[in-house]
Amino acid sequence: MADPARAAKLAQRIKVVVAEALGRKVKDPRLEGITVTDARVTNDLQHATVYYTVFGDQAVQADAAKGLEKAKGVLRQEVGRNITVRLTPTLEFVADQIPVNASNLEELLRTAKQRDAEVAELARNAKPAGDADPYKSDAQPNVEIDEDDFDEEGLGLADDDAIDEDRNR
Repeated sequence: MADPARAAKLAQRIKVVVAEALGRKVKDPRLEGITVTDARVTNDLQHATVYYTVFGDQAVQADAAKGLEKAKGVLRQEVGRNITVRLTPTLEFVADQIPVNASNLEELLRTAKQRDAEVAELARNAKPAGDADPYKSDAQPNVEIDEDDFDEEGLGLADDDAIDEDRNR
């Protein structure tokens, strides 16, 4: 087994080689709109998966997949010429789902933003169910302060006998 770092470097090199070969070597009009987005290589360096995107409807995407299958031999040969491994890895082409997932995520974010705006509008026009400040009262509590409860500095420390009396009540 190869080092995972070596496999990652090889995958990046395969990605570049396949992208360049699609532009230079392969003359299939079905492959003109293809963008190679990623490549992954197994740790034994025997199999490479190349991810691609193509803009268009389902028919264009199906034609691109057929074109890649037809050009697989030429692309593998080009990869074999440009990498330095004993065995040229087999190539597998997989349509990348990142653009589809990104559009779904954007739609979810758009919906969440709309709902946040609706909640903010409701909060702006909302009024409290009861009083505006339920803890506010007009009557001041009647509190008598006994000077005997304070020490000489006025720190509010009561003597021990007063504390004991309060506890016993």
